[in-house]
Amino acid sequence: MSADLHGGAAGTVTATVERGPRIAAVLIAFGWHLAINLPAVLGAWSQYRLPWLVGTGWLVFGAVGVVASVNLLRGRPSPAWPLVGVLLAVDVLVFACVPGSLVFDSANFGWATLGWFVLLLLWGRRIPALVAVLAVGAAIALVGVVTLRGTGAADLSRYAMAVYGNATLPIAMMVAVNLLGTLAGSTARAAAARTAIETERAAAGRMHQSRRDRLAALDRTAGAILTDLAQGRADPADPGVQRRCALEASRLRRLIAESDDVPDPLLHELRACVDVVERNGLPVDFVAVGTLPPLPVEIRRQLAEPLTSTLAAATRWARLTVVGQPDEVVVSLTTPGTSTIVTDPAGAADPAGPAVGADGDAVTGTDVEYVYEENEELVWVQTRWRAA
Repeated sequence: MSADLHGGAAGTVTATVERGPRIAAVLIAFGWHLAINLPAVLGAWSQYRLPWLVGTGWLVFGAVGVVASVNLLRGRPSPAWPLVGVLLAVDVLVFACVPGSLVFDSANFGWATLGWFVLLLLWGRRIPALVAVLAVGAAIALVGVVTLRGTGAADLSRYAMAVYGNATLPIAMMVAVNLLGTLAGSTARAAAARTAIETERAAAGRMHQSRRDRLAALDRTAGAILTDLAQGRADPADPGVQRRCALEASRLRRLIAESDDVPDPLLHELRACVDVVERNGLPVDFVAVGTLPPLPVEIRRQLAEPLTSTLAAATRWARLTVVGQPDEVVVSLTTPGTSTIVTDPAGAADPAGPAVGADGDAVTGTDVEYVYEENEELVWVQTRWRAA
């Protein structure tokens, strides 16, 4: 399995695992903003310097939270930094409107709620980004405390406790979520890797069994002709016996060639078949045009076997052509038509290979189309694969 697929699986699992924490963060932020901040703002409405500005700020905070929450729950990124700037600006305006007696009160909602809404905006980013924004908020709060209440030890102590309380929980949640996402991602990648290994092992087992079945089929057909030769029932000088031997040799060579690690397996397997008939003195013109796409063994077998059967029966000359394109491969064989050519492609088919059609018919319904035509002068065989 590729790294992209591993990464996709890890991302899906991470998003699923983070669903609960995302909902929890949204509930905490809006629960605080609605259940605590809103009553405090309404209760201190007459004490604000500019109540309408504080009310507008509360609405802006909520609107930014809605945008952040919707994007977070849908897995879409938010325009984080512009919205963080809006939250900080509202925080400054609220500090400017509250009296000194409300600095540490929930009526000063921007200071206490800033961390949770920033967490919604910076979800999934690195922790230093959240810490930096909270540090800016703490600096704003320090200026506000010093301006409105002075530098008394008690006020500075309350300031330090407020900064600690407002920052600790959002940072702790981001740390926990990041760790959870990392663990979920690594677990998903490990599971995907195990699945890929098991899939490859199963495919290798099926391939091995397929080769065993084909070898058993070849053992029956080749063994039959060898037995006939050994017991004298077949004459080595008989052209028909020679064609049967050449056909079985071509099939065996192609079966062996299928397991070779070469750039163009189909061409390699066809050359192995051509080599058998050339050793018997048949001149073969082998032409390859274009670039062949990667093809599974089953498709290569269906492309090669019908031509191999006809090639083994050729007696004068043969021309084998392979044309490759990204979405199509065409293999064709032309040879002089004589009485020795196999005229029943179905009978010449590989015992473990695909079924093919009769003279002049195009066979579809599988991955490869097969055409066989013969006249008094030429035999023409073609197999064609098209990408789905």
